[in-house]
Amino acid sequence: MTAFRPFVSAANALEQINSMSESQLTDELKGFLELNLPKVKTGKTPKFKLGVSDPKLGSAIQESTDIPCIANDAVGEVLRGIRQAFTRFLDGLSDLDLRKAQLGLAHSYSRAKVKFNVNKVDNMIIQAIALLDTLDKDINTFVMRVREWYSWHFPELVKIINDNYQYARLALLVKDKSTLSESRLPELTEIVGDETKAKEVLEASKSSMGQDISPIDLINIERFASRVIALAEYRQKLHSYLIQKMHVVAPNLSSLIGETVGARLISHAGSLTNLAKYPASTVQILGAEKALFRALKTKGNTPKYGLIFHSSFIGRAKQRNKGRISRYLANKCSIASRIDCFSDFTTSVFGDKMKEQVEERLRFYEEGTAPRKNVDMMKEAMDIVQSDLAVVEKKTDKKKSKTKRAAEEDVTVEEAVSKKQGKKKKKSSAEDV
Repeated sequence: MTAFRPFVSAANALEQINSMSESQLTDELKGFLELNLPKVKTGKTPKFKLGVSDPKLGSAIQESTDIPCIANDAVGEVLRGIRQAFTRFLDGLSDLDLRKAQLGLAHSYSRAKVKFNVNKVDNMIIQAIALLDTLDKDINTFVMRVREWYSWHFPELVKIINDNYQYARLALLVKDKSTLSESRLPELTEIVGDETKAKEVLEASKSSMGQDISPIDLINIERFASRVIALAEYRQKLHSYLIQKMHVVAPNLSSLIGETVGARLISHAGSLTNLAKYPASTVQILGAEKALFRALKTKGNTPKYGLIFHSSFIGRAKQRNKGRISRYLANKCSIASRIDCFSDFTTSVFGDKMKEQVEERLRFYEEGTAPRKNVDMMKEAMDIVQSDLAVVEKKTDKKKSKTKRAAEEDVTVEEAVSKKQGKKKKKSSAEDV
């Protein structure tokens, strides 16, 4: 061992290891190397080489200090041997202490690498939209089963009620159609939402051509219908949860393209960060990869849109303008996702302004009305954001001043109490004397 320099603190160790992982030379490492290695004279070839495990770090050291570096298999073997016998080089360092230090630094390094804001967890959105798609398929399948099962007893109900959720609730309410009477008309109206339709259900039950049903069959239909209703209600709650999370994690993307389509884009990209890193051309055809590769293979026309096709903007555009508006919308989606991903504050102002831009672009394609410039729209958005931030800062300053004032008052009260107690003690001691 020729030279050794321990880290000053755990924070310093984390800073050094983060810089080395990104192949950056820190001032501490540069000073340590220049202090302990022979000085390299200009114009002369040095008689030594510094062995480095990372070639990129070696090139950074060589550019900054002119110290020749080498990174090969032999250096790796030497470093491996040093790590194994490191406790022999330093007196007073045991294997247990070294393992503890390595484990602590490894935990800090991993935590710093995967550090994220708890409020901006896009994994919740990915799981929620995947579960929402699965629930939609399952609920449709289960409701079709309820319809086929209950239609054996009351076939006319299928033609009257089209909504799946209402049909399952009515099947659970009606049960045996022969027991349905005028007294249950308010309950039917509450489910259907229309009194005429409720009367139609009541009249159909009296003249139904369906078969009689046994009590055991009816019990099974009731249980299954109640499960389907519970799933449909949970689906509504999950959808509201997804909307809430999207407004927190990606407010601008939600305002621009909608919560569901935005969540699908994030899920397909893998994360909000990945979506922000994609160019607009990739965002445009995200979800249409099979069609793209098929078109490239057969040398046909490439797709104009993928998941963003479900946006209302493309549906409202004419057939000849769908490609142009999808390209423009993908451009705005890319900007909105980058603002959501990398901004320090949460706001939907940029998304609202970009939505206005897409609306104006639609009118331009259809009517020829010239849209406003992007610079002017973004300037308006920045003015609104800055005014909002100023209001928030004022509120936080007021809160801080209140807490500071309260703390000062507490201190003064404590001082007054302590002075009073001191006077009492002096008085009592004087009386004793």
